[in-house]
Amino acid sequence: MQVPVRRIVQVGITAAAVVLGALASVHLWHHYREAPWTRDGRVRADVVQVAPDVSGLVESVAVRDNQEVRQGDLLFSIDAVRPRIALAQAEASVRGLKSQIAQAQREDRRNRSLGELVPGESREQSGEKIEQLNASLAQAQAAVDSAKVNLARTQVRAPADGWVTNLVDLRPGSYATAGRPLLAVVDRQSIHVLGYFEETKVARVHVGDVVRVHLIGERQPLYGHVDSVAAGIEDRDRNPSSNLLANVNPTFNWVRLAQRIPVRVRLDDLPEDRRLIMGRTASVDVIGPESVQVGQRQGAGS
Repeated sequence: MQVPVRRIVQVGITAAAVVLGALASVHLWHHYREAPWTRDGRVRADVVQVAPDVSGLVESVAVRDNQEVRQGDLLFSIDAVRPRIALAQAEASVRGLKSQIAQAQREDRRNRSLGELVPGESREQSGEKIEQLNASLAQAQAAVDSAKVNLARTQVRAPADGWVTNLVDLRPGSYATAGRPLLAVVDRQSIHVLGYFEETKVARVHVGDVVRVHLIGERQPLYGHVDSVAAGIEDRDRNPSSNLLANVNPTFNWVRLAQRIPVRVRLDDLPEDRRLIMGRTASVDVIGPESVQVGQRQGAGS
């Protein structure tokens, strides 16, 4: 009995569809359940809080909000009248003590040259007086150094390359208190990506692996390397009690979701024309060791 060609074609198409469906299912299972990737990624950076080291009136503000700055650029300055006065007073104290030391040294030489004509007690007192004056001179010189530091720090400068942020309340004429942050600088050199991977996938993430990062809203990917994997996360179901015993939550959720483990990604060759805003959402895909993935990376870049 001859089988119609149409029937053979239909069976072949059905079998091919079943095979393709099975392969697609296996691929999707591997991709979503086993492959080390996550959509839960964030761009992060170190934020340096900038606070003055001396108190005083803000004399001028040299930057605006969200401005890019370089390390050492002037951010704002504090009125330096009082620090200058303090420095002048400290320097005057040093000059006065030096004069007293010179006089005490002349008296000590005269007492020693007279020999037995001067009581021994007087000779000892003159030597002790010089030592005390030298100690006072050292303290006065330290006060001069401190006053110079305070005067220099009336000029508040950028601690790192980056961007000024949260410049909302800093105005000329406002009062700055030492140690109270007035603005922040996002450190450009510290920009990285944190990917929060399910604990079932962390075993396939290794330090040094090549990582592909896709920022939401951008087509061109970024590349980097796994820098580190978090050593621990907070256990919300266990808290210490007042008697130092474990306080374990007696309830149990039957649907248990995999924990998310933070993985830090160091980005390679940050493009100058793209600003990576801290807090942006990213997809993070660990594509394997660098020696294996060079071809993939070059192909994606082309």
